[in-house]
Amino acid sequence: MGCCTPHPDVAQKKSRLPEKEYFQYPGSGPWFKCEPDAEVAPRIAEAGVAGPDTAPTIMPLLLEMAVKKQGGKDAMLVERPLPPLKDGQAPPAFPREKWTKWTWKSYRDEVRSMAKTFLKLGFKQFDTVNIWGFNAPEWTMSAMAAMYAGGKSGGIYPTDTPDTAAYKVVHSGGAIITVEGRAQFDKLVGALNERKDAKHVKAFISWLDVPAEGETTKIEGCGEMPFLSWKAALGLGKDMDDTALNMDAIKPGHCCAIIYTSGTTGEPKGVMASHDNLQFSSKAVVSEMSCTGFGLAGEERGLSYLPLSHIAGLCIDIAGPMSMTARNAGWTAIFFARPYDLKVGAIGNRLTAVRPTVFFGVPLVWEKMADRIRMIGAATTGLKKTVSTWAKGKALSHAMQREIGKDGAVPNMYCLAAKILNALKGAVGLDQCKIAATGAAPMNPATMEYFASLGIDICEGYGMSESVLGATFSTPVAHQWGSCGYELSGWELKIFKVDPTDLNKKAECPPAPELSSTDEQFMGEICFRGRGIMMGYLACKDMGPDHLAEMQKKTGETIDSEGWLHSGDKGMRTTLGMVRITGRYKELIIGEGGENIAPVPIEDSVKNFCNGINEVMMIGDQRKYNVAVITLKAVGANGEVPGTDNLDAGAKLVNPAVTTISAAIKDQVWIQAITDAITKTNSNQKIVLNNAFKIQKFTILPQNFSEEMGQLTPTKKLKRKTVETQYIKMIDKIYAEAGSKDFKGGLYVPYEQL
Repeated sequence: MGCCTPHPDVAQKKSRLPEKEYFQYPGSGPWFKCEPDAEVAPRIAEAGVAGPDTAPTIMPLLLEMAVKKQGGKDAMLVERPLPPLKDGQAPPAFPREKWTKWTWKSYRDEVRSMAKTFLKLGFKQFDTVNIWGFNAPEWTMSAMAAMYAGGKSGGIYPTDTPDTAAYKVVHSGGAIITVEGRAQFDKLVGALNERKDAKHVKAFISWLDVPAEGETTKIEGCGEMPFLSWKAALGLGKDMDDTALNMDAIKPGHCCAIIYTSGTTGEPKGVMASHDNLQFSSKAVVSEMSCTGFGLAGEERGLSYLPLSHIAGLCIDIAGPMSMTARNAGWTAIFFARPYDLKVGAIGNRLTAVRPTVFFGVPLVWEKMADRIRMIGAATTGLKKTVSTWAKGKALSHAMQREIGKDGAVPNMYCLAAKILNALKGAVGLDQCKIAATGAAPMNPATMEYFASLGIDICEGYGMSESVLGATFSTPVAHQWGSCGYELSGWELKIFKVDPTDLNKKAECPPAPELSSTDEQFMGEICFRGRGIMMGYLACKDMGPDHLAEMQKKTGETIDSEGWLHSGDKGMRTTLGMVRITGRYKELIIGEGGENIAPVPIEDSVKNFCNGINEVMMIGDQRKYNVAVITLKAVGANGEVPGTDNLDAGAKLVNPAVTTISAAIKDQVWIQAITDAITKTNSNQKIVLNNAFKIQKFTILPQNFSEEMGQLTPTKKLKRKTVETQYIKMIDKIYAEAGSKDFKGGLYVPYEQL
């Protein structure tokens, strides 16, 4: 972040790479495999990041390279023992010297010891180590030990139900299960014994709780097995020689990790990531970040708090630091957040303690951070307020001129403004941050602009589990608000009009002249291909040939005969090479006149005009017009749980006299603010193309959407059909009744528990 000079042609050049920098995909495929012991040859281009300079390798050798270069430097740090909450509040962070740490060498040594333990317990090549718990050094070491032993990791989301966790163990052929503690152990043992179809489990290992000496458990179909502490497990393999680790048998094209997709329907699918997928994707992103000086010298610091079972956590907190340390002059240290940080809003405490040089946050995290900073700003008065407002104006002016295609003009006295804002960035722990990034869901451009006014450039990326991290990225020197960036080096991205009955029939869309273009000729499905594309969806051998055929069919419905991964996202690319997502095909609302209505841009606009809104969900498919259900920002609402009735920081600014959702539902000021936001959005002809796109009525729900209520996936994607089903009676009431005359505008239908 900071004063990089923009290069208006950067994204344009990246979107028109010479053919030699792309893998050419000869023949007609298929370009995937689904068997757990399959090998998919690395897709190496002639030149560039995807070329021979990024030599195919396996993740264990990448760790060995990191140790050889920076073995004595800190690799992982965690606060142990975990300080308990006091009256619901997080105690102060430890000073760095009191964090428990692993150097790159001690990290590698412990991984090797655990890998030998796995082998002694009966782990075989291509087996899976399932991992269930909040982010911790032992999570990372479990995943790497699985790879050293010739197998793969199969992460389980911390918020998964016991049934879902047990399904993942059985489906992935889990042989060793490492857990945070007894809570996860008890849930999983119960769920596996209820299923009665596990066949390979050989041991449980806990990294925080200490089981009784000699403790065992029984799993139906697997027999009696040990439940070990992490320390006891490490001791099991100490008498084994390192030659037991036959890394010559591990190939770059073998699977090293299973990433379970958090689909909105059906059982999760297991994305197979090869060693080469993971090491290439990590290098591609790290290389792109070098324009900020990241990785060029000294220590880089990251904060691990997003699930390591998700592709972003796996790449950003495990593979990325390893790749950067092995290949660059600098090294990375990963600090682990406390398990309760997100739930109690204490992630800021960790940021100020760590002062990361790279920070990745999903939009929800950035928006909550913005709300807290706004509250601080609202309480500032007098000269301090005047100076702060002046500095923010300078920063925003400069940021607007640094968008791609602009001249990068620096306003007078900008350097003074930057120094003033640096104190504010220091207060939230981002004063040393070189790369602030977001992904997993589209970021509201208004939030990007707000942080830009603080001198913080948030870089947006885009990808899928199936692409093993990002296919596009933006940087401070090549970005545009509202875009998810340009295609990364080594990746090939196109926008296709795809035949609805045959994904192999497609026609490329022309580039759009502007990011704000709405003409359908520029819109199509975002597709990409390259070295990072997954091996395929995992098929469990124990589930028989029909299951294998089903996974091959599902993979074939995602990767076509030319190797293109079909994202399911609707979007466009501009003549400057910037990509914009305009909706998801499965989420499109089909209007009464047959219009294809993308709800997300409309929903984002409403949120932009009323900061107190947390979520807007449009409904209107197969109905005569569109309505919306709206949630408000609430204390404790973090995506996992719906939170309380109390309004959070950002929402309190709408009407300071109203402090709860239940009061806001009846408040004239609140209803008017939301009505105005909808009215302004309805008049924006760039996103509301005609009357069929308008929101005609709305209600406010009494609580936020959450995983706990089944409305969000573990990656915080909205399960629209689930929400609509849960609130169907209220939605029918909205359509049946006229808007309340008690509130201006006539759009509001008060919520009732039906």
